[in-house]
Amino acid sequence: MTVAESDRPWLDATLPVDERVELLLGEMTLDEKAGLFFHTMIGMGPLDEPNPVFSTPSAVDYVETRRMSHFNLIGGAQTAREIAQWHNALQRLAASTRLGIPVTLSTDPRHAFTDNPGTGLLTGAFSQWPEPLGLAAIGDEETVERFADIARQEYLAVGLRVALHPQVDLATEPRWSRQVATFGEDADLSGRLGAAYVRGFQGEAFGAASVATMTKHFPGGGPQKDGEDPHFAHGREQVYPGGAFEEHLKPFQALFDAGTRQVMPYYGMPVGTEHEEVGFGFNRSVITGLLRERFGFDGLVCTDWGLLTDAEIFGQPFPARAWGVEHLSPRERMKKVLDAGADQFGGEACPEMLVELVASGDVPESRLDVSARRILREKFALGLFDNPFVDEDAADAVAGSAAFRAAGEAAQRASITVLSNDGTLPAVRGRRLYVEGIAAEAAAAYGEVVATPGEADIAVLRLQAPYEQRPTHFENLFHSGSLDFPAEVVAHVREVAAVVPTVVDVFADRPAILGPLVEAAAAVTVNWGASAAALLDVLTGESTPQGRLPFDLPRSMAAVEASRPDVPFDTADPLFRFGHGLTY
Repeated sequence: MTVAESDRPWLDATLPVDERVELLLGEMTLDEKAGLFFHTMIGMGPLDEPNPVFSTPSAVDYVETRRMSHFNLIGGAQTAREIAQWHNALQRLAASTRLGIPVTLSTDPRHAFTDNPGTGLLTGAFSQWPEPLGLAAIGDEETVERFADIARQEYLAVGLRVALHPQVDLATEPRWSRQVATFGEDADLSGRLGAAYVRGFQGEAFGAASVATMTKHFPGGGPQKDGEDPHFAHGREQVYPGGAFEEHLKPFQALFDAGTRQVMPYYGMPVGTEHEEVGFGFNRSVITGLLRERFGFDGLVCTDWGLLTDAEIFGQPFPARAWGVEHLSPRERMKKVLDAGADQFGGEACPEMLVELVASGDVPESRLDVSARRILREKFALGLFDNPFVDEDAADAVAGSAAFRAAGEAAQRASITVLSNDGTLPAVRGRRLYVEGIAAEAAAAYGEVVATPGEADIAVLRLQAPYEQRPTHFENLFHSGSLDFPAEVVAHVREVAAVVPTVVDVFADRPAILGPLVEAAAAVTVNWGASAAALLDVLTGESTPQGRLPFDLPRSMAAVEASRPDVPFDTADPLFRFGHGLTY
């Protein structure tokens, strides 16, 4: 039975937020409090049917039975109007519950080129921009704040109220798969751009027109042993042979100063530091000691996804990322997360376990109240209790508007970085083009597309930075391992370049070893998410190249392997240094 509107004094918008929080908290049962603590994936579809995405339960199960109200929307092929309609239906379902607590809908990044359900989603209805590394290549705070402001408007149009980003880890281990979503290797640049990102999403004053930012991954996820990622057991260790733990904290201070509302600790476990060797989500000296006490952060802390229970992804078993506490039961892990000082369990949906922890006396209900206050405060501050619905008719006009798409395309062009050029660039428009990795119809707008290098005046080859194949589909979405191009790729570039002046463009989601390509090609460029048109505009001089490297490009894998993963700019004699970029 729902509580009558007249019996819901917390809906009085004239009252201070803290008073509204206490009024609602005093009305909540233990089950209702427990539901607040779980922030998991949800896919669009009929609300009363289980969703096939990640085998998630139905929205009705989540909201009515488990009393949950925080969901990370996955998938993104729908139109903005369709997302808005589904969001409103979900909010109506939430409004029908006893207390009518509105849903908070979050998302991983969905404005760039990443397609990985564990880290970022295809753009879909929104404007398309370079990855954060590309924003770092532009290096301009105004551009980053403009991006974030546009993304804020597009999120608001469909009901997304929490950004599970920005990511201000430092890209100090060249092999690490997650650096494409960072602002690069330099702590000062990462802090400046990250703060601009927060300002754009949250606005001058946090409120109903804001999207809350969940900054990650505290206390910095870059120093991964061998560059492996802690989504997986073999990548669980973060190491600090250079003693540079403090360096990785620097960007976070700038984002705290900018007012970021939420924080996500990383999966990794620190090795050889003063901190307990357990994943950061379980780590009291990191969450309470560093984040809460040293930095004074009193916002919401949500763990990374799936620390407690095992799951299945793409048909493969996927163990909980309970690094350092694998021996503990899910119930014991849950208690350790709470004892560490976190407020929400990312990617989990087991409130009955939390209820049992309290009922057994292992966790006092007063501990739940501490986090529940933070969680409810965020919902009230976002204006969700006052108006949780969005304008379905306006969604398509806002999301992906012509002006927003044009701004994203301009940023794509600006981010492209010219590393080497023997004078071939800018290329004359209208010449005969041989292309690989570019659709012929896209290239045809810039010249006559020919079938072989021998027929061409210039060749343009687009490549992906190399990575090693791993055993499962999900793991192959996280590009890891050697940064050397396979011998056959280098041989092919040399073969084409021997026939015709050749431009090689590399999607540099990791800092590939480009020496052999620079030696062979007339020009080498790198991008961090750019359409064929954006690239060809730069190559033909329609747009002036502006990008500058946001990290060092190592000369060899030997230099990478010898470098200390926690120390910025530690590869010996890099091929190109941070800040390098040619123009014409």
